[in-house]
Amino acid sequence: MNGTQHLAAAAAAIALVACAPMGAGPEPATNPEGPCDAAPVQGLIGRAVDSAVGAEAMRLAGARALRWIGPNQAVTMDFRPDRLNVEYDESRRVTAIRCG
Repeated sequence: MNGTQHLAAAAAAIALVACAPMGAGPEPATNPEGPCDAAPVQGLIGRAVDSAVGAEAMRLAGARALRWIGPNQAVTMDFRPDRLNVEYDESRRVTAIRCG
């Protein structure tokens, strides 16, 4: 490899690492229900992050997919009406819940 190829390989490796979630929550889940409604799940704010909270949030919201968003975690800006986004802080407590 020449210098340019090494640089390109290093840039690709950094890009992959930068996309990896740091301290991600439980695994994303799916639910065969329908479009998401975040109103019924606002009572879960403040709860500890775990798979039971994720499952309950999906059931209450009728969401098909769940995305955990940790502190300072970059996420895609694509809008999915069937996805529930659950944000949490450094203490792993839910801080916000929204659809999209």
